[in-house]
Amino acid sequence: MSKSLIDLISILDLEPIEVNLFRGSSPKTSWQRVFGGQVIGQAMVAACRTVEGRLPHSLHCYFILPGDPQVPIIYQVERLRDGRSYTTRRVTAIQHGNAIFSIMVSFHAEEEGAFDHQDRMPDVPPPEKLTADELIKQPVFREMPDFIRRYYESDRPIELRPVELGRYFGQKIDDGRIHVWIKTAAKLPDDPALHMCALAYASDFSLLDAVMARYGRTLFDKRMMPASLDHAMWFHRPFRADEWLLYAQDSPSARGGRGLTRGLIFKPDGTLVASVAQEGSVRERK
Repeated sequence: MSKSLIDLISILDLEPIEVNLFRGSSPKTSWQRVFGGQVIGQAMVAACRTVEGRLPHSLHCYFILPGDPQVPIIYQVERLRDGRSYTTRRVTAIQHGNAIFSIMVSFHAEEEGAFDHQDRMPDVPPPEKLTADELIKQPVFREMPDFIRRYYESDRPIELRPVELGRYFGQKIDDGRIHVWIKTAAKLPDDPALHMCALAYASDFSLLDAVMARYGRTLFDKRMMPASLDHAMWFHRPFRADEWLLYAQDSPSARGGRGLTRGLIFKPDGTLVASVAQEGSVRERK
């Protein structure tokens, strides 16, 4: 079992404290605040622990305060609805006596529908063409700043393989459309709910980069102070988070220190498995 798998499982494995009450912890990293995807994933796990026989189909959440990675996070679940077709849970993440995050998760009983359609997957290079071994052969990789190269080479629960490398060298992408292949760094158990929680965790990676791409900048820019404000996600079709998924992202608007981003997540065969939307703070440091 790899270190990455142990880290991801430990991140998502909450400690039950009491009925509807769970405790989560943060991995030891150099980050000064809790990664937003971690809180989304852990809160989803808390909600799933209170529902039987149904899987999540959507989530809507707000980041209220920065999380402290040195302190455990308490997740309080409210059972708002247990209907014939839908189940609703609200989860509040608490630290130092304050709510730092709130999420609504809706669950749906499986059913047959009259309509079935989806957008097409963008035509981009497969992840096999974007391995570190392949990228090292390109002169552009050797010119990539060390802090960016370390980000994609570091041992983390989620593997990332960006498609548009030119944006790390100031290339502007006029429509802001960028693509990243993602998957968990190691195999997960055969638990569909766990795979949804893992993808929710991964969905917060790089999403605000779609705002920066229009200006030839990245979230690594030290002039920026990026932060997720809210996050919504919809699950459409079955998938495995430990197999490559294409995260196609864009940003239709930015104004007043906030940027809106969207994402579609596809399996390599073109199946659309999830959609994401997020607004973030994209202020420059004074």
